[in-house]
Amino acid sequence: MKVLLMSVSTGQGHHQAAKAAVAALESKGVICDTLDVYEYISPVYSDSLSKGYLISTKVSPKEYGRMYRWAEKNNSFTSPFSLGKLFNVILSRKLTDYLDTYKPDVIVCTHVLSAHLVTVLQRKGYLKGVKVVGIVTDFTLHPFWEDTDIDYYVTPSHLMNLQLEKRGVPISKVVPIGIPVGEQFSKKLSKAEARQCLGIENKDTVLVMSGSMGYGNLSGLIEKIDNVPLDFQVLCVCGNNTKAKQKIDRMTTQKKVYNFGYVHNVPEMMDAADCIITKPGGLTSSEALAKGLFMVLINPIPGQEDRNSEFLVNNGAALRVTKTVPLDEAVYQVMANTWRRNQGNTMIGYLGKPNAATDFAEFVLSLQS
Repeated sequence: MKVLLMSVSTGQGHHQAAKAAVAALESKGVICDTLDVYEYISPVYSDSLSKGYLISTKVSPKEYGRMYRWAEKNNSFTSPFSLGKLFNVILSRKLTDYLDTYKPDVIVCTHVLSAHLVTVLQRKGYLKGVKVVGIVTDFTLHPFWEDTDIDYYVTPSHLMNLQLEKRGVPISKVVPIGIPVGEQFSKKLSKAEARQCLGIENKDTVLVMSGSMGYGNLSGLIEKIDNVPLDFQVLCVCGNNTKAKQKIDRMTTQKKVYNFGYVHNVPEMMDAADCIITKPGGLTSSEALAKGLFMVLINPIPGQEDRNSEFLVNNGAALRVTKTVPLDEAVYQVMANTWRRNQGNTMIGYLGKPNAATDFAEFVLSLQS
């Protein structure tokens, strides 16, 4: 069996989901290839798209959110004369050589834009006999997923079923097995073991993560956390934000702060922590849920991260920092009350999908028969 996973460079979540899916599939003997679809078609366009996404979400998040909400209500892909549809028709032509050479049995799309390129080819009758699976990498159905011709939608939770049904997706196409996360997130160390592995004290711990793109005023967050009148230590992961790391390194704090840049041991850090302060990205949230870790949510990108935040808070897995519930108070509510974390952990136990990657691989294999 040959599987092609197609992603797009708008944040790292789509690539990470594809990477986790590939690892699980290959462990079962499936031949896989991963394609950054726009990078393959046009590196210049791919770079522009990636930078445009980063700039719009960092510099003008309100405008990005406004466009996202407009897209939720207005379907630009359904008009036969729409610019988006015409653009996809042109770009999809460049995929045919690759597909002719690789000849996949299944195509997996971890981004709605790649799903639309595939849909153009499906409607031309080009992919007969090829199953197409989409992985929805947030706790909401992004605009335009419902206008694809893919065969199945892999979603984070069955609690999204009604949302998809209202958007015109038949429930028979919905596979709510979770967003694939790395195998290391399916295993769990005790807090004491994880803290020993990290070389930190065995005491209450707060993990702070900015996401792969290094968003946010991390030094300001650390300053606010440092003033919380409780005894705990802090693990801070700055990602690619080197300026933030350097600034935090120079800070004098009351609490012990372990400060890191880009790391590869996030699973151990999550095991060591009692809660995580993070943006509500789909992958990071899924990883925290898989680890049974309560979330304090900050700075959501207006749009899909707003929707993630609503889903997680409404289902008892997180608190969201707001103007009326500032960061220090949110952290205090969580860290001062073991019952609060325990209550959240009960809900997280229902929402977490630590074996999502394995379940996904088994689902793809079932498409053979």
